[in-house]
Amino acid sequence: MEFAPNNAEETCLKNHQRLAIKDGHDQHTEGMGMKGPAFNHHYYQSTNEINSDSTDSPEPAASTSCDEPSYPEGGLQGWLVVFGSFCAMGAVFGLINTSAVFESYFKEHQLKEYSHSQIGWIFSLYLFLVFFIGIQVGPIFDHYGPRLLVAVGSILIVASLMLLSISEEYYQIILTYSVLGGTGGALLNCPAYGAIAHFFNVRRGLATGIATTAGGIGGIVFPLLLLQFLLGENGVGFAWSCRILGFILLVLCAAANLFVRSRLSAPVNDDEKKKSRGHSVWPDLTILRSRGFASSAVGIFFMEWGLFVPITYIISYAKSHGSSDAESSVLLASLNAGSVLGRFLPGFLADKLGRFNVIIATIALCVITILGFWLPAGDSKPLLIAFCVVSGSRAGATSG
Repeated sequence: MEFAPNNAEETCLKNHQRLAIKDGHDQHTEGMGMKGPAFNHHYYQSTNEINSDSTDSPEPAASTSCDEPSYPEGGLQGWLVVFGSFCAMGAVFGLINTSAVFESYFKEHQLKEYSHSQIGWIFSLYLFLVFFIGIQVGPIFDHYGPRLLVAVGSILIVASLMLLSISEEYYQIILTYSVLGGTGGALLNCPAYGAIAHFFNVRRGLATGIATTAGGIGGIVFPLLLLQFLLGENGVGFAWSCRILGFILLVLCAAANLFVRSRLSAPVNDDEKKKSRGHSVWPDLTILRSRGFASSAVGIFFMEWGLFVPITYIISYAKSHGSSDAESSVLLASLNAGSVLGRFLPGFLADKLGRFNVIIATIALCVITILGFWLPAGDSKPLLIAFCVVSGSRAGATSG
């Protein structure tokens, strides 16, 4: 879908045309067999490069925007991309936010002889792959766009649940849920975030916040469905519970494949084609030379370490302190319900107050909730519920 140029872009194009004609290189001369450069990106220069004896100089304000990308900041296509990203994140983070149900079930059934620490590696590896493989997925997305990545990721994440349904051994669960699911999640997650950035700049925090609410909504719906399928009176067992969840993810991934798009333009001349071919799809580590970027990357790296501990272990913790299956599921649903608001509101505030200011505030709230609510909670169910709601609201701002 092509976007109509805005006024600044129209002015910019007119200025380039005037500049090309003034230098004696009208684009029609190429068709007449005359030597001279074609009308291409070499003429996309600022007004400072125009000869001082020119009497028909372009407007400075227009030329300033020639080298800056424009963003639709919405529109039908932009919001459809947000919806597609919502569906992709619902598949990836909805599954992550269901990990407490799987952890508790594995401990009581297939993996009775394994410790909580050993079972925890299943979910740690899944999360590690979702985020670590993104280092490579990002450059591929920048180079080729999201379509192939989203398609392959959809196949892998759905296949992981279908194969998990027939897994009984520890290594089988690692290979299906962790490796296959984590790889598929990485291929979905990075394009879901990146595509939004192609359509939004000023309102990027709001658009991203709306899309990431899918993780919280999935974290409410998926655990309740899974517990009903596993432990309800009309339960269908572990195998069909995984398959049903897989079919739900299939629907979400189908929508993601339809709507997640980028605004990458194909090279239009020989010079740009050569430049495009010269770009590597391997991660460009030279970006770490920027102290600001490197500091941000390191900070976010450590920030993510503790975010998913409550999501993974809250059910087992509650059961060890006397809560029933139903009460434990309410705790997980409360945590994810809090994260819905915690995903949307900080995104909106980040556009107004600044991204780092909002992150600092949510991390401070994270420390307060763990030390002030969870640490002294013990067997207190009201305190545990309060912790889950408040903890979900702060975690949603810093996770997917």
